[in-house]
Amino acid sequence: MSAALAVVASTVAALPAAPALAEPAYEDYCAPAGCLDILPPGQNGSATLIEILGHQAFGTRPKHSSSQLDMYDNLVHHYDGLTDEGLDDFFIDASFGVDAGNVDRRYKPRADVTITRDRQHGIPHIEGTTREGTMFGAGYAAGEDRLFLMDVLRRVGRGELTSFAGGAVGNRGLEQDLWSTAPYTEEDKQAQVDRVANSGERGEQALADVDAYLEGVNSYIDAADRGRYFPGEYVLTGHKNAITNRGKIEHFTPTDVVGIAAMVGGIFGGGGGGEVQAAIVLANFQDRYGAEEGLELWHAWRMENDPEASVSVDGEFPYTQTPDSPVGEVAPDPGSVEPYSIVHDEYGSAASAATAEPRAAASADEDAPGPEAPTVEELPEEQRAELEQMVEEGDLSAAEGIFDDGVLPEGFLDPRGMSNALLVSGAHTESGNPVAVMGPQTGYFSPQLLMLQELQGPGISARGASFAGVSFYVQMGRGVDYAWSATSAGQDITDTFAVELCETDGSDPSTSSRAYVNTAGECTDFEALSVSNDWKPTVADGTPAGGYTLTSLRSEFGLVRSFATVDGSPVAFTELRSTYMREVDSILGFQQFNDPDAVTSAETFTEAAGDIGYAFNWHYVDSEDIAFINSGANPVRTEGTNPNLPIDAYSGSGWSGWDPATNEADYHPQSDHPQEINPDYIVNWNNKPAQGYTSGWSTGSVHRNDLLDARVAGLIGEGHQFTPASLTATMMEAGVADLRAEQVLPVLLEVLDTEAVEDPELAETVEALRDWTESGSLRREPQRDAGYYEHADAIRVLDAWWPLLVRAQFEPGLGEDLYTQLTRAASVDESPSAVGHVGSAFQYGWWSYVHKDLRTVLGQDVEGALGDEVYCGEGDVDSCRTVLLDSLAEAAAVPAGDVYPGGEHCSAGNQLCADTVIHQAVGGIGMWPIAWQNRPTYQVVYQFSGGR
Repeated sequence: MSAALAVVASTVAALPAAPALAEPAYEDYCAPAGCLDILPPGQNGSATLIEILGHQAFGTRPKHSSSQLDMYDNLVHHYDGLTDEGLDDFFIDASFGVDAGNVDRRYKPRADVTITRDRQHGIPHIEGTTREGTMFGAGYAAGEDRLFLMDVLRRVGRGELTSFAGGAVGNRGLEQDLWSTAPYTEEDKQAQVDRVANSGERGEQALADVDAYLEGVNSYIDAADRGRYFPGEYVLTGHKNAITNRGKIEHFTPTDVVGIAAMVGGIFGGGGGGEVQAAIVLANFQDRYGAEEGLELWHAWRMENDPEASVSVDGEFPYTQTPDSPVGEVAPDPGSVEPYSIVHDEYGSAASAATAEPRAAASADEDAPGPEAPTVEELPEEQRAELEQMVEEGDLSAAEGIFDDGVLPEGFLDPRGMSNALLVSGAHTESGNPVAVMGPQTGYFSPQLLMLQELQGPGISARGASFAGVSFYVQMGRGVDYAWSATSAGQDITDTFAVELCETDGSDPSTSSRAYVNTAGECTDFEALSVSNDWKPTVADGTPAGGYTLTSLRSEFGLVRSFATVDGSPVAFTELRSTYMREVDSILGFQQFNDPDAVTSAETFTEAAGDIGYAFNWHYVDSEDIAFINSGANPVRTEGTNPNLPIDAYSGSGWSGWDPATNEADYHPQSDHPQEINPDYIVNWNNKPAQGYTSGWSTGSVHRNDLLDARVAGLIGEGHQFTPASLTATMMEAGVADLRAEQVLPVLLEVLDTEAVEDPELAETVEALRDWTESGSLRREPQRDAGYYEHADAIRVLDAWWPLLVRAQFEPGLGEDLYTQLTRAASVDESPSAVGHVGSAFQYGWWSYVHKDLRTVLGQDVEGALGDEVYCGEGDVDSCRTVLLDSLAEAAAVPAGDVYPGGEHCSAGNQLCADTVIHQAVGGIGMWPIAWQNRPTYQVVYQFSGGR
């Protein structure tokens, strides 16, 4: 057996035997229904070269790589009548420890830590006799399960993904996105590490934890290199030689952790920005309606504090509201904005990645059920020998196509928040203990960005999910007798400044100038933060050779986004984020979440959340309490500052106490953040957390959170006593509901019903839409593998109608230019098929605009109306009805093949396939599609029956 084939066998068989696990330091307080979670597709996110070849040639998958995928998908089809006893079919056990009869592997990567993996799913349960040992074990297990993904993520953090993995469009897009938001030098990253280490006892402990974690990662790298069982993607991307073993997998460093943390924080925990586009929209409103009325209409459409918006907690929490008398506002001159591109000196092309549609595994077994798929070890000896021969001869033909679109697909990370949470107090549960169903949505990938683990050691006791590469703590999951999860909040922690351009030689500046006036009044060059990338085709990648340099321009006022003129003078528009150069600070909050001595109640949890600078909504549950707290480094703005439009950098407006050298400022205290302990229930789906807390465009009378809120509130109103199963079923029904059909279609039908529809075919279409909304507005098969949706034609019609409807309703009144600019500020539609196989849908859209305008036409009470203007039919019901009927007739005539045009994964007209969720392959192992569902990637179901 060759060294390459030997990796298929257990890589730890020769490690010394470990003693039985000691009794946990704390009792496990999970209720009889259990603590449950799920994270598809599976825990094992690593594949050797021979396993990748086996996957491509024979459809095999590594053990535990897909064991959670069907469980996750099946809930969509079987949530009706769900019982607590039946939850085990759709979630895995999240209690502490592993039963003796369920141990798959138990091993000691070093003397002071034991890792135990269970038989069903291979989750690492890490127990250290020292804290250092626990952290070492976490790093070792992370290397085992996610090494190549971790390497990909740290290369993104360095801005050098294309040099590492090839120049396909997905790779280029991701590194450009990160280099434009967190372009850090190694010195910048080390400064973050040093600041945390010097922040006190917890900071010192955090740095020690990271060091021990990285020691574990690097120990695994060395062992895998010696044993030649490293991930096969290193061979396929040209970094290792399968025959000679030449090449090196670079050790991880603390600055790599900073890079990954910056990526996670910037994408999932950022918020704000976009003020230049807001100013352009304002200018268009004022051009059309005049200065005063245009400003009023802009505020109405901006919906920064709509009284009809769905909120998660009671109370007023004012933040980033437009002041009555703003000072320091600026606006670009019309047509003068020139976006700044960080891409320079580009050569070559990446034609193989021209398609923008996300990519699934390039294998013929996409529809094969995963858990039944064999592993390489289970192949007949003849086929195993064939794989061995391929490796020995360097024949990697079976891997052709794995990286056709690069390692990462376009849209690999979507910065929009998609997570949700449902928590019900004990007053409304059967047991009298609160119930929580919650989790983050981080996208669908193979392997997942998140990984599961249990950590037990001095000062740490937790089980749950962590991002690969920063998994020294559990970031969302459970402690001894409590649990927590997050949703992206997205509150405004980023402002835009207009910075005066100059020339260092004293000549007249222009928008081509690359120097600015700093806080000392001196003309100084922008700091150019550059990284160069050269890529060449990999073994199986058709991307031609190429390269470029990425250069972000940094000033004291933030990173340059565009150049323009203001009143004829050239400026740069920069964006400054409060967590820029401070992402790692949040490590202190996560450390406390994992510490059973730090979190002993809802109150202590909310205190710990105050140490997290990312813009998140945190949800907490124990045996008695539920709680909500919004976190984030919310800067205090000086009086009169309007954070919703660009700010004159020299006006005195901006952040109170701001130090340009460190990006420190005065921050709002925790008491200013939306929060609540023990309401009847809490639901959140990235919606506005509370009244007064400024939200983004179109956050009004209709929001995705209404799908949760209406169901939970309705059941409580009926006297329903929730169980873990019934709350899970409630979540899942909302997760297959079409927001437009449930919340907006009834109002559309009200307008249409003011008279009978004369055209028989159109009348039939209207009745089909009515039947759908009255039956629940679900996009769901009647049973699994039916191959079609119930109410399929009504769904087709609404998918075709919505964009036509919005344009017909609003463009005549707004005018083409203003309408176009508004669609750039707020997406018109996010139906499941429109978002492209990513699952999560209906976060952004013109639902509230349509809803409010039609209610105004009907003469209904509308709080926060769209100003004094009425758009549909200029406010006349009959004219509006004609607009709706004409656009509906146009939509009904659109064939399914045009509504669902097909592509790489689906034939034209295949509605069900167009909606499917496809796990994007971040490496050599692909997965099969699953049904569309609007739910977290990692999801937990928790109920505790007691506590310490």
